[in-house]
Amino acid sequence: QLKERPDCPYIVFATAYDQYALDAFEAQAVDYVMKPFEQGQIDEAVNRVQKLLDRSARTPGGRQVSQQNANPRLSLSSDDRTFVVQKTAIYYIEAVKGKTKVVTDREIISSQALKKLYAQLDPGQFLQVHRSYIVNLNQVREVQPSFNQTYVLTLENGAKVPVSRSYVAAVKLALGINQ
Repeated sequence: QLKERPDCPYIVFATAYDQYALDAFEAQAVDYVMKPFEQGQIDEAVNRVQKLLDRSARTPGGRQVSQQNANPRLSLSSDDRTFVVQKTAIYYIEAVKGKTKVVTDREIISSQALKKLYAQLDPGQFLQVHRSYIVNLNQVREVQPSFNQTYVLTLENGAKVPVSRSYVAAVKLALGINQ
């Protein structure tokens, strides 16, 4: 569940049981420190986390800016065709039954995974707001509270996009809403 959060912390496992090391790294842990600890091991783990923090851009969700997400266009594979869209024209992207629906002035169903597309988007302009939705922050017109501490975003094209509880803080930060 932590990996799903836009503000996922860096994790270092500290335990006396070495049999969980593989599971820890599969869960994308930064380090795995065995008890009894030595100061050098702890210092090394902290330094590893600090290097990751230094590298990441301070954007909502902590995503890094790369050459790929600086490209103004996005290529979408759909069946035997490839569509090229301007990223600024995207309203939102939705995961639907193992595929992604990219909504611009039209809808394109792509076989590419939501996570893969998200990695190609500018973190200053796009934000994951739900496990199945990414929105173009520049297309948000209104934010409405919904049930159980969630929200609904209304976009410039009139579309309604849900914001799940685990993404509320990042959405408020990205849109400049006082918490």
